[in-house]
Amino acid sequence: MNAKQYNTCVREWADALFRFACKCTGQQSDADDVVQSSFEVLWQKKESVEVDKAKAFLFQVAYRQSVDMFRKKSKITFAEAPEQSYSHNTPDLKQVLDRALAKLDERSRALVLLKDYEGYSYDEIADITELNNSQVKVYLHRARKVLKEYLVSVENII
Repeated sequence: MNAKQYNTCVREWADALFRFACKCTGQQSDADDVVQSSFEVLWQKKESVEVDKAKAFLFQVAYRQSVDMFRKKSKITFAEAPEQSYSHNTPDLKQVLDRALAKLDERSRALVLLKDYEGYSYDEIADITELNNSQVKVYLHRARKVLKEYLVSVENII
């Protein structure tokens, strides 16, 4: 991969990678760090990464960094913040979905985002996460079951 191809990757995949990292980490500042270091790793390994596999490589790096960040933060305990009270009776769909995704563990959240948000195939997700195809399907099924249980519960929506 040369500099021109690298710059093309940055233009084509930076936004999608940021959205993915943002959903995985839950913080824009953390997502910025993940995206920047993902592209840094791509640049460092530009000689060994094929251009047509750069997207999967970037998402794999971002996935691993998000998991590492989650593990580091889970070692630190924070005082629990009080629940937000909403000024209106019905929260918007984005808030509901974000709360539902927050109920998932890091791996499950990443799998749902890769499949349902970014549109990757099961094989591509298996490559990114280094799981086998069956594991991806099982973990996705379990994650979707948790999401469904959360989303159909009236007290979680109101």
